[in-house]
Amino acid sequence: MAPRLWSCFRHKHAAGCRDVDGGLAEEEEEALTAVDGPVLVEMFTSQGCATSPAADVVLSRLGRGDFQLPVPVVLLAFHVDYWDYVGWKDPFGSSQWTVRQKAYVEALGLDTLYTPQIVVQGQAQLSGNDDIALVSAITSAPRFSAPTFQATFSRPTSSFLEVSLNGALMTNVDNHGADVMVALYESGLVTDCPRGENKGRVLSNDYVVRKLEKLCTVADHPARKKVSGMVCFSLWNTFNSTRCGLAVFVQTKSHQIFGSQSFLLPDDI
Repeated sequence: MAPRLWSCFRHKHAAGCRDVDGGLAEEEEEALTAVDGPVLVEMFTSQGCATSPAADVVLSRLGRGDFQLPVPVVLLAFHVDYWDYVGWKDPFGSSQWTVRQKAYVEALGLDTLYTPQIVVQGQAQLSGNDDIALVSAITSAPRFSAPTFQATFSRPTSSFLEVSLNGALMTNVDNHGADVMVALYESGLVTDCPRGENKGRVLSNDYVVRKLEKLCTVADHPARKKVSGMVCFSLWNTFNSTRCGLAVFVQTKSHQIFGSQSFLLPDDI
């Protein structure tokens, strides 16, 4: 097992994104038409917060299409860890997601962290419990062409998932640069909560980010110039591909989002 684990980590850190040599064939150039892509909706939530479960339901309803949005969305739920001391440790909480939310607090000029918070396209934020304001924020958000990545999935061991991506960002990246991020999320999660602010409740969570990796950083990169790379995710004991999906998004250093794309995982991976 050890040599294969090393192989996985080696690919993760060494591969990154590669510019694909040569220009695009004429037929490929014609196929890469600029189409307004989905809006990225990020929720910062916690099972230790009394007001988060209602917002989690709103996020699930967005995914089901209950609000009949005129634009497609990519949904991600980041469970933070700063409510864990209240009496219930969120099993999906992570200090990594708290750090991500703190970055938004700084980028958006906010005073403090709070849950449930929603950030739309990295540029607007609101309470996760205000579904009317949420729909308005999504429909008025700036939209960008979706990346055109093709994804290939493999399992080098039972403990790891490798994802190879090849495509174009469809967004011009200037010399300030941008990161191409890849999130592995899970839906259909049900938790009995015996303690804390939600004591006695059965909590349902969808689009829960389990892993987040950077595919690469690009700068001075034309929209249609193809890149390729690979990320490697360490998997949890209850991993089930039928409940999981993948989101790819282009993020500036100030956390603004300039394009996103999502995939379902193959059932047999």
